[in-house]
Amino acid sequence: MGAGFSAACAQPPSTGLSDVPENCVAEVLMHLDPPQICSLARLSKTFHMAASADFVWESKLPSNYRFFVKKVLAEDPENLSKKEIYARLCQANSFDGGNKEVWLEKIYGGICFAVSWKALRITGIDDRRYWKHLPAEESRFHSMAYLQQIWWFEVDGELEFEFPAGTYSIFFRIQLGKTSRRFGRKICNVEQVHGWDIKPVRFQLSTSDGQHALSQCYLYKPGSWVHYHAGDFMVEKPNTSMKVKFSMTQIDCTHTKGGLCLDSVFICPAEYKDRLKNF
Repeated sequence: MGAGFSAACAQPPSTGLSDVPENCVAEVLMHLDPPQICSLARLSKTFHMAASADFVWESKLPSNYRFFVKKVLAEDPENLSKKEIYARLCQANSFDGGNKEVWLEKIYGGICFAVSWKALRITGIDDRRYWKHLPAEESRFHSMAYLQQIWWFEVDGELEFEFPAGTYSIFFRIQLGKTSRRFGRKICNVEQVHGWDIKPVRFQLSTSDGQHALSQCYLYKPGSWVHYHAGDFMVEKPNTSMKVKFSMTQIDCTHTKGGLCLDSVFICPAEYKDRLKNF
């Protein structure tokens, strides 16, 4: 009787996170954001293994990630785990001679691009009477083009890529004034800024499938970097290469303009407009 009583009072075996089947954990993780997946992977060995499952990370990759891996990483996607592909795409990956970058935004999962001024066609860029090439710690490309003075201001660029489906925005990153350091402090000289309040700058974009956008505005906020919106375009066929052309011009030759720093052009999902300062 004593033995029976002891057996009846015995506690059932305890269960923990390690007892949850790995495939069940992976199914849950697939519906979480990447930072959440990485945090939960530290809970137990089961969660760690589940967080490495290919199907978990493939759900976080753009639909045409194979194109990205081949063009940008120069690798065979079949030789890499989906987790490794995701991690490498989240880094700033250079292509086209190092003057363009593409990366996967970690939290929201959209594809973003940056095009250095060196990859743009700029009127008079090699004439030092008009433009100077300056080192810049605040640029992701570590340099910028500084316009001293010119009559005909014209900047053109293009990008050809297999974009994931969605709507994208194009921005020119510009500052009126030249930044330098004095006694360890960053200052901005705006003495050469002129001509941008007389006539607006015109921004245009066009795509190989016939889309067009046009806008214009006066340049403002001397001493601050501003992302000027050139327009939006839509991608409906993610597995098709699309060429996007973009430009900014101020070609009224009745006056000169100058004192402008040109850093780069950003292309990102349209819903990221308010997050540009983080890029």
